[in-house]
Amino acid sequence: MAEDVPTAELVSRYLSQVREMYGDEIYLDISNRHRSSFSYNSLDGFEAGIRECQKCPLGETRTKFVFGVGDPDADLVLVGEAPGRDEDLRGEPFVGRAGQLLDRILAAIDFTREQVYICNVIKCRPPNNRTPASEEIETCLPYLEEQLEMIRPKLIVALGATAARVLISVKSPLAQLRSKLWKWREVDVVVTYHPAALLRNPGLKRVAWEDFQWIRQVVEGN
Repeated sequence: MAEDVPTAELVSRYLSQVREMYGDEIYLDISNRHRSSFSYNSLDGFEAGIRECQKCPLGETRTKFVFGVGDPDADLVLVGEAPGRDEDLRGEPFVGRAGQLLDRILAAIDFTREQVYICNVIKCRPPNNRTPASEEIETCLPYLEEQLEMIRPKLIVALGATAARVLISVKSPLAQLRSKLWKWREVDVVVTYHPAALLRNPGLKRVAWEDFQWIRQVVEGN
């Protein structure tokens, strides 16, 4: 008959053996790349908990923290790069000329701003609307990841190269990333041009329209 040893004694034996081999320090692997370091029950609570963030120098130069807007249960999430001047003043993403264009694009595929969720990779405006530094992205990225985990949409749309690199970790030219389904933690991702790029280069509007027609089909499951 096998020896019936109490669990506490088995644990004690194991720890003694580990101590003999490795000394007094025990290292446990408790890593989980999807484990949240936050404990909020809603996006509103999450925003309230982090909107005074000062983890990077952008916290000192911003006017308002730009968290995100829209349906917390949205099937479609659109992620841009960073707030601009208008967004910094109002505390809401995509409210300037690029945002107005985005609203028109969404309306053309039968979505309203209230039916989707819109946010940026980073939550504070970089001075002079420059591209966010890698350190700023790294610092702010857990906030975006938590937003996406809380919403768990059917589809994430990366608007522009910065959002694409952050979400799918691919540095290819944006034109090569279009028209493909990528993944972010098992959630589908589509890459398309940022509305600001369409304003600078109207010739891109046709391909962006093709992207958004397909985006609608993906969300509907077609």
